[in-house]
Amino acid sequence: MPVLSTYRLQMRGDAFTFADAENLLDYFAALGVSHLYLSPILTAAEGSTHGYDVTDPTTVSAELGGAEGFERLSRAARDKGIGLVVDIVPNHVGVEKPRQNAWWWDVLKHGRDSSFSSFFDIDWDLDGGRVVLPVLGSDDDAEGLEVDTSGDEPVLRLGDLEYPIAPGTEDGTGPQVHDRQHYHLIGWKNGICGYRRFFSITSLAGLRQEDRAVFDATHAEVKRWFDEGLVDGIRIDHPDGLSDPAGYLAWLRELTGPDAWIVIEKILAADEPLEPTLPVAGTTGYDAMREIGGVFIDPSGREALTNLFDSTGLAYDSMPELARTLKANAVTETLGSELARLRRTIVGATGTDHDGFPAAIAALLSRIDVYRSDYRSLSGVLPNALAETASAEPELAAPLALIATALATGRETEVRLQQLCGAATAKSMEDCLFYRDARLVSLNEVGSEPHHFGVGVAEFHQRAAVRARMWPTAMVGLTTHDTKRGEDVRARIGLLSQVPSLWAELVGKWTVTTPPPDARTGLFLWQNVFGVWPVDGEITDELRERVHAYAEKAIREAAEHTTWNDPDVDFENAVHTWLDAVFDGPVAAEMTSLVARLDLHARSDALGQKLLALTAPGVPDIYQGTELWEDSLVDPDNRRPVDYAARRDALDAMRHPKLRVVASALAVRRERPATFSAGGYTPLLADGPAAQHLVAFGRGDDVLTAVTRHSVRLSETGWDDTSLALPSGTWVDRISGRRHSGRVLTAELFTEHPVVLLERVDG
Repeated sequence: MPVLSTYRLQMRGDAFTFADAENLLDYFAALGVSHLYLSPILTAAEGSTHGYDVTDPTTVSAELGGAEGFERLSRAARDKGIGLVVDIVPNHVGVEKPRQNAWWWDVLKHGRDSSFSSFFDIDWDLDGGRVVLPVLGSDDDAEGLEVDTSGDEPVLRLGDLEYPIAPGTEDGTGPQVHDRQHYHLIGWKNGICGYRRFFSITSLAGLRQEDRAVFDATHAEVKRWFDEGLVDGIRIDHPDGLSDPAGYLAWLRELTGPDAWIVIEKILAADEPLEPTLPVAGTTGYDAMREIGGVFIDPSGREALTNLFDSTGLAYDSMPELARTLKANAVTETLGSELARLRRTIVGATGTDHDGFPAAIAALLSRIDVYRSDYRSLSGVLPNALAETASAEPELAAPLALIATALATGRETEVRLQQLCGAATAKSMEDCLFYRDARLVSLNEVGSEPHHFGVGVAEFHQRAAVRARMWPTAMVGLTTHDTKRGEDVRARIGLLSQVPSLWAELVGKWTVTTPPPDARTGLFLWQNVFGVWPVDGEITDELRERVHAYAEKAIREAAEHTTWNDPDVDFENAVHTWLDAVFDGPVAAEMTSLVARLDLHARSDALGQKLLALTAPGVPDIYQGTELWEDSLVDPDNRRPVDYAARRDALDAMRHPKLRVVASALAVRRERPATFSAGGYTPLLADGPAAQHLVAFGRGDDVLTAVTRHSVRLSETGWDDTSLALPSGTWVDRISGRRHSGRVLTAELFTEHPVVLLERVDG
């Protein structure tokens, strides 16, 4: 069953199971999606709300309904003409509670003699063959370990921690027994870990998918899904973390067969192409998200918003240098354990150690702007970074030469360098810089680059045309489980690029009446508060709690005044007190007035980006619930249960503008699949004084999309005699039902809605 569109569901044992999805199939069918796209469904840590901490890759989660529930959902969906796509996690498994992961438990119990010791990327040389586990509050806590023989096997316990005991080593005190184990429990503040992690998350242990036995064992259940026709495609979580992404994907294509739809969570830099030799349909759409959202950003707002940021005491021009510093710090501090392991591989390959290795590696990686550079199409990235580093820091010439030698002579050095690069990029950019850059926070998104202030029409059309030609079935999304703000929140915040002077004036006023504890923190949070502020100004307890939770996460991720590992209680309390003052004080009425004034424009942009995502080249994904207006912030906020009763009612009524756009576009995609899969992409340009306010394109010769942008400025000038010449034939707007032909005034085109989806109806 070809994948024409997807609807992402966050599966949760406590909130949304296979049975829940099955009960909504009539709704999804009526909405018009071709496939449900399920978050990870393999057995995960007990109580997991996301499923990415898989503990048993060989079984379907019993909390979700098990294999039987999954098969029942697949059969029932096919009866409705709907297929399934499933998110899988090859890079790592959850090990926070070893008892829940049989493979990890066995490795800790038997060490290198375990049948699963080769499954994990363990640093056996770090501690004399023991797996170093940084799980204690401090090293001294190991003195409190106790032997528990009350169960089916003896274990070591410390509070909630439980670890196996190697056979024949259980005699003695807890600390004595611990000293005999194949693992060594240490304090987490040591910054040492005995295995490759997912980024810096100790509870997620990396898998060695480069070993065919590991691949086969971890994909046996996935293979069954394809063998039995239960799924049509899979989404691959973070393949860049693997040793050999290209090799892994080749094996995966062999397993799934030639027709399976495979998309990969590959985060591309703005100037980075997806490796064309990969046997996949494309990425999961962060690149398309940047382009679609970016086209609504008004470039005329750049200077004023930059000046507003500069007024907080940090020049925006310094952000590139800050980015390099944060990435270098991530390498040497957050990922120090991985750095030390890489250093040992370089020493092993060259026979020479050098005190400058840590600084050289950190400086080198800070000049690489992609997650990993060992794809064929990126072969020039690493030598260029070496050249730039050597030029900027000539004192590092000797260690850089040794690093280059190791890269040329040993595959392990290259692999560990690339894996470290990806982890450092994620920790420094997504998880830190994006919470510090407060110029226009709607740009601070996974796959985006905030210093690129939006996307011009020319760039948008060129990138869309390339996607139509090279990756016509890549995924296109606007909201994911990882986005830092939902699509409608980003659309509203993006409006500030159209009213930068007004925004700067209000922020200046609010900062005097309700001063934040820190200027940049305030500027960052003002925008997010504006993004979710209700039009009626009614601040519910739920919204207040959500914003407080978001703010705490944001300031800890920014790691400027407080951190996850070392929270500054005074600063955090000051931020929370300030937020309550915003909600309850004089700012509230003015914020409500601003939101009300701009609301129609925000909804215009939200509809525009939604229609672009649904009709531009690629396969559109509707993240759960986003067929109506939504106000989600970063996870876990964006994984809240969805009110499907409200969505059923809205679909029956068909009056909600966003739902009408979604249902109309999905219907056209179903009725004209060839138009979207093979019809190409043709930019259409308007004529007249307001031509820059329209983005339009044709798909095939029978579908045409046109949307309004920069509507705040447009409201001041009007469309005047701006027009769009339609291709020959009679065209009907699938959303409003209005008919058009020939050259049409844009004011007439957008009489009812700021977007149109035209379908040729004259044969």
